[in-house]
Order: sequence, then C-alpha cells, then structure tokens
Amino acid sequence: MSSDSRTPLWLVILLRFLLNVALVWLLTVKFSQYFVLTGDFGSIIVIGSLLTLLNLFVRPFLNAVTLPLRLFATLLALVIVHGAFLFITLRITGMMDPEVLTFSIGGGIAGWIAVALVLGTGNWIMKLAVN
Repeated sequence: MSSDSRTPLWLVILLRFLLNVALVWLLTVKFSQYFVLTGDFGSIIVIGSLLTLLNLFVRPFLNAVTLPLRLFATLLALVIVHGAFLFITLRITGMMDPEVLTFSIGGGIAGWIAVALVLGTGNWIMKLAVN
C-alpha cells in the first residue's frame, strides 16, 4: 500500500491565500509609505485573492518567459563568484616562491570566463557526487 503524503491542492491554495492576505496586511501596516491601499479589510482580502490567483495562473507563464534571463543571471553569478575565487587564488600563489610554483590565467577575459565556468561546473558536479 502506498500512501500519498502530499498536501491536498485545495489546502495549499487556501494556505497561500491566507499568507497573501497576511502579507498584504503587513505591507499596509508597516510599509504604508510605499504600499498604499484604500478601503477596509475587504480590500486587503481582494488584493490577497488577486495575488493568490496570479501566482497560481500567471506565475508559471512568467517563469517560462523569464527562464533565459534567470539562466543568464545564474551563469553570470557563477562566473563572478568563481572569478573572484580564482583572483584570490592568484593573489595567494603570487606571494609564494616562484621556484616552487607559478599560477596564471591566460587568454584575457575569455580565459578567465572559461576557467571560472569549468571550475564552477566542476565544483557543482563534485558537490552532487559528495552529497
């Protein structure tokens, strides 16, 4: 026998609705200089409902449309982080005795990007393999 331990969809939607209403209330109370909403508590429920419905129906479409941008941003972050990692490594090895070792990255910016991508991909694969 298999038991489905997933939360029912109606409960997930209800929980998201309640959390969206709470979030809208928080925004109207704590961030009223930025988030301006007129009306009574019913207006908070309306905005919370709209956010819940938009998250349910529109967000998947927006996620698909913005996927290339998100992939590019992730790739850019990967290059920057591992480029900084390489720069620090380069600085540390630069203080070492050149008779023992030398370290450099050739090819200009393209070399830095290539090495950072390979290093980042390799670290990601190692992380998956170890975990």
